[in-house]
Amino acid sequence: MFEIIPGILEKNWEEIEKKIEIVKPFAKSIHIDIIDGKFAPNTTFLDPTPFAKYSQDILFELHMMVKNPIQYLKPFADAGFRRFLGHIEKMPDQREFVAKAAKLGEVGLAIDGPTDLSRIKIPYEQLDSVLVMAIKAGWSGQKFNPEYLKKVEIIHSVQEGINIEVDGGINDRTILLAKNEGANKFVSTSFIFGVHPSVGRPQSQFNLLRTIAEK
Repeated sequence: MFEIIPGILEKNWEEIEKKIEIVKPFAKSIHIDIIDGKFAPNTTFLDPTPFAKYSQDILFELHMMVKNPIQYLKPFADAGFRRFLGHIEKMPDQREFVAKAAKLGEVGLAIDGPTDLSRIKIPYEQLDSVLVMAIKAGWSGQKFNPEYLKKVEIIHSVQEGINIEVDGGINDRTILLAKNEGANKFVSTSFIFGVHPSVGRPQSQFNLLRTIAEK
């Protein structure tokens, strides 16, 4: 099943909540990016507490672009997050992370665009999903790099049926490239929200991506 997931990468709760309110009428999942300034030279809002007011109605997935993501699992799970995607690049123990996350919800490993797929040490059958970045993780609005989709093709060829999520630069053109390599979940941030989203535009952009994915 194909799914379009709006992505939110913001430094303050007010902007996050504004975007949640925009997409919650039509999106069943929302992808929340957190960055700690150690994984990449950028920082986002890191407090899980305010999300609790929405977590009964929305499936929040947490994309952890952070050092040692295991430390964020319980606080965000307590706030109602149910899907956890941890980057392997600064993850000391992949096995420990997967074991703990699996007790709290769905678990996936995330891999940055330039990172070689061999860095994933957990068998794919032990994961609910793999998130492949089509950019260098850390900022929204970057240009999609089709070379990074080779990882999607490889994962799909060796573990058919696993959820493969692509994040970074997803729009009405690049979504087809990701889909054709075997991805079935697509995170879109800039394309859905735009710089100055007009009334109704995020939903029309979301619907356009969904139509393309489901063709």
